[in-house]
Amino acid sequence: MEQKYADVIIDISVKNVDRVFQYRIPPHLFSKVGAGTRVSVPFGRGDTKRTGYVVAVSSRAEFDESKIKDIIEIIPGAVPPQEQMICLAWWMKDRYGCTMNQALKTVLPVKAAVTDKTEKTIVSKISREELAELLKESERKHYKARVRLYKALLENERLPYRLTLEKLGLTAAALKPLTERGILEIRSRKIDRDPVKDYGTDTAALHLNDEQQSAVHTFIRDYDAGIRKTYLLYGITGSGKTEVYMELIDHTLKLGKQAIVLIPEISLTYQTVMRFYRKFGDRISIINSRLSAGERYDQLMKAERGEIDIMIGPRSALFTPFSRLGLIIIDEEHEGAYKSETVPRYHAREVARTRAAMSGASVVLGSATPSMESFFRAERGEYSLLTLTKRARGDSRLAKVHVVDLREELACGNRSVFSRKLHELIEDRLNKGEQTMLFMNRRGYANFVSCRSCGEAIKCPHCDVSLTYHRNGSLKCHYCGYEQKLPGLCPSCGSPYIAPFGTGTQKLEELTARAFPGARLLRMDADTTAKKGAHEEILQTFADGACDILIGTQMIVKGHDFPRTTLVGIMAADLSLHAPDFRSSERTFQLLTQASGRAGRAGLSGDVVIQTYTPDHFAITSAAEQDYLQFYRQELLYRRVMGYPPERGLLAILLSWREEDILIKAMSDLKKTVEREFCFEDPVIIGPVDASPYKVNDIYRKILYIKHGNYDILLKVQKSVQKRAAGSELYKNVNVLYDISL
Repeated sequence: MEQKYADVIIDISVKNVDRVFQYRIPPHLFSKVGAGTRVSVPFGRGDTKRTGYVVAVSSRAEFDESKIKDIIEIIPGAVPPQEQMICLAWWMKDRYGCTMNQALKTVLPVKAAVTDKTEKTIVSKISREELAELLKESERKHYKARVRLYKALLENERLPYRLTLEKLGLTAAALKPLTERGILEIRSRKIDRDPVKDYGTDTAALHLNDEQQSAVHTFIRDYDAGIRKTYLLYGITGSGKTEVYMELIDHTLKLGKQAIVLIPEISLTYQTVMRFYRKFGDRISIINSRLSAGERYDQLMKAERGEIDIMIGPRSALFTPFSRLGLIIIDEEHEGAYKSETVPRYHAREVARTRAAMSGASVVLGSATPSMESFFRAERGEYSLLTLTKRARGDSRLAKVHVVDLREELACGNRSVFSRKLHELIEDRLNKGEQTMLFMNRRGYANFVSCRSCGEAIKCPHCDVSLTYHRNGSLKCHYCGYEQKLPGLCPSCGSPYIAPFGTGTQKLEELTARAFPGARLLRMDADTTAKKGAHEEILQTFADGACDILIGTQMIVKGHDFPRTTLVGIMAADLSLHAPDFRSSERTFQLLTQASGRAGRAGLSGDVVIQTYTPDHFAITSAAEQDYLQFYRQELLYRRVMGYPPERGLLAILLSWREEDILIKAMSDLKKTVEREFCFEDPVIIGPVDASPYKVNDIYRKILYIKHGNYDILLKVQKSVQKRAAGSELYKNVNVLYDISL
């Protein structure tokens, strides 16, 4: 029998072992080991038992046969990835500068099997007459436990196992002799851990307007002709993008294909799933971080077995093991949540296009405020542009937007968090029985705590940020989780004049309750949605009309559709505008436009109040006019002048380590490496500069930026730095992250 060998990636995310190791496959495992199999192998000089992933199987030894070790065993219950996922992991390793092990862990949402959830029942195997005789016998012999059991079985032939033991005071040991005598049988039934509620189905055909029909027709015409490409569905808020998605999915499913729908926020799952379930029933499922390990495992196994056709979830849903993938939809494609903040720092949009190419699938990107990069590519013909310029409902129209200059409010003596216009409109909605959303993109009670004597703000001892004050009297770091009580005296000067400053969602809730004492309030932020199911509960309460005013962070202004919401108040439009990021104007425009789109969606006139200190900024004026193209042209001009994406590519290299002096030396060496090796390519090098924040959880961070018009050059720079970091002792403990923006 011909010997077989396995190429194995060891489950260690260390640079010097980020390569394939070959192992001999023992004959008894020939038929069981393939690409994706998770195995135990001896590793290193001491033959330490390690876990690894098989990425390829061959019949040729690449090394000295005498030095190749045997695979010890296959890890029982492991979930093997599809070969396509391994190819995708190789691509991610190369594209994002991570180790293969890190890439594999990303594309494997569930690595190991989870024990099935079962339901046990106690079933009588004898007749009622025989049970009655046993009952009499047990009463005579004073077998109290058996008496209770036989009486229960005479009332019901099937008893729930766990509940019966608890209620009747029985043990498993007490039941064993009865099962051995054939009196009872313990039966087990597998229960599917399904996180999707039954919302009922509605198979009625969707009524699309002319624009929606045109978008659907264009996609279907291409799809049926075998053309697979990326589409950008640009539609104003309320234009019916979801209805278009469902028609595209319906066509794809009729051809025997499967679909993935990405959404940026867990909070969007509730409404999205409800609408999709009514159309497709139990052919859909969801996956997100709030599911238990068992729920996640069950959904992925259903996908692999082909028992579902549609998976909905955030970016991790992209790695659903569908074998007949035909369509990937990315809703609200502009959202920053699609960019991973951990290694590998991938963007779902890029990975989706790569997986689609591997699967022969199409990609649809949808947004009312497309990212600069996506619209730029659509203009250049890389994406096919589909547009929806009017709201889907004929009786629905865009809200009237009021921009309030907070400087004028202060000059008129108004020191309230509510401008006069916003206060007036909230009163009006309360009188009419209509609903209001108040958007404040900062959670907690106050932004920071400061001393009025010395001016010092209380900072996190582990991060270079101020602590946020919460209503329970605690100070929290929103970066590392550090928490302490509010001190009575200033830690710097001992002054008693220490107090919270600024406003977060907690304080806004308190101020709203004072200003409108009769109003029913709900708050939705990271603090109120920490528990599983909290998103759905809050949104359902608001949808049912049991709340007048919903206060929250950005999770309330994305993708939700509440017909009776006719007023949106944006409390501090400038919070994101002045962030140290070249995308700050874009993100502000997107947030304001998305928030404005929540008002007036069901025949009722809507109002939006934008409160700002910079009413003339083009991001705010464009959002007020709901004019994406106006914003895009002006922002593109700025990007062109400054040399930022999408006009030029930007490679950010982040170095981090707890020893600041070593970090500075490593960053200096890195910059010299780039200057020396790429001096003829003429890259624009910026920095190094301190990251924002500079210190997180006692780790210092510095960034070097490299700009260039050629993506291939940036990729060469990245690989050169990777090689330098892997071969120099200076970088031994320094973490290196790469992020390319195009």
